[in-house]
Amino acid sequence: MHIHIGGTRSGKPVKITASRQMTLTRILEEASERKGMDVIGIIDAHSPEVQEELIDLLESGSALEHEDGGITYKETMLILGSEVEIKEADRGEAHFLVYMPRLRDMQSFTQWLSSRCKNVQLSSQRIRASLRELQACVAELGGLIIPAHIFTPHKGLYGSCTDSMAEVMDPSMILAVELGLSANTAMADCLSELHNKTFLTNSDAHSLGKIGREYQSMCMRERSYAEWEKAIRRVEGRGVAVNYGLQPELGKYHLTACQGCQSFVPADASGRCPECGHKRVVRGVAARIEQLADSPYGQHPSHRPPYVEQVPLDFIPGIGPKLLQKLYDTFGTQMNVLHRVERDELAKVTGEKIADLIEKARSGTLSVQAGAAGTYGKIVRE
Repeated sequence: MHIHIGGTRSGKPVKITASRQMTLTRILEEASERKGMDVIGIIDAHSPEVQEELIDLLESGSALEHEDGGITYKETMLILGSEVEIKEADRGEAHFLVYMPRLRDMQSFTQWLSSRCKNVQLSSQRIRASLRELQACVAELGGLIIPAHIFTPHKGLYGSCTDSMAEVMDPSMILAVELGLSANTAMADCLSELHNKTFLTNSDAHSLGKIGREYQSMCMRERSYAEWEKAIRRVEGRGVAVNYGLQPELGKYHLTACQGCQSFVPADASGRCPECGHKRVVRGVAARIEQLADSPYGQHPSHRPPYVEQVPLDFIPGIGPKLLQKLYDTFGTQMNVLHRVERDELAKVTGEKIADLIEKARSGTLSVQAGAAGTYGKIVRE
């Protein structure tokens, strides 16, 4: 539910830090044909040129807008989203995901954004509005706001902006939060104010290969925005059934470290790095959650689904582009390889050592060197 567009079909940038291969059509093809995703959220759908491409797909019959919201392309339902940045006075900036039922609703949101940011064509723009003003606008248009990667030290709600949701926004209007790559549900439920929120595990994909590295399985009657919203609200038997999330240690900000020399430092460190003297020590997600925790680790509300740790194929040593393509050719989608194909069948394609790593990834028994200060963790071969 968090996929970025790198550029439009005319070549103009949308998300500056995303791959230019991340065009609307390429994303839809990758999600539908290679990753096996039923529903995705593209969170740059506010960009006018992206909307123009969507209109062309709809008018040509290549895509179809559902009467209950969302756009169907082949086997995948697209939920229209936007990511915006807000900086409240005397606080750090934070990112928020906005989802709308229909293209016309997103076009109205674009009009609202255009007078409040420098360049509405681009993704994740800082907007001249408060969080409560954003909440009022989105509610009027019938959409939802979901705080993005909430614990991340760079532009996360708790990582950068506030100690408590109520300090900056109306918590009752926030139905769900996105955990980010460096936290799981056991960590997030250490904050009691999150117990009534639905947890989303999203990829924040900036390249085609990252689509599906985190996702969730949802109970929905059909693929539509209305059904997706019911799942977010956990009503009428809908909801998140399983969160498939990155092993938190593999995330880029799990532990506290120096951005200069990458040395791990004590969680309560501040000021300059004791190793190299660099003045940028980045507080890790694990330390920030420990600082805010007011509920015991591992205790969950009754509605919280299982969290299955997932290690994407490109994290596994020995799987390069050629072997990855061979796996797709043999087994179809990444979801099949990660979760469904028998180990012995995998070994026929990958060899015994890599098949063993995939099996350990499924069971959560891989050895991992934790990530920190903007560097991903990595799997350690034993």
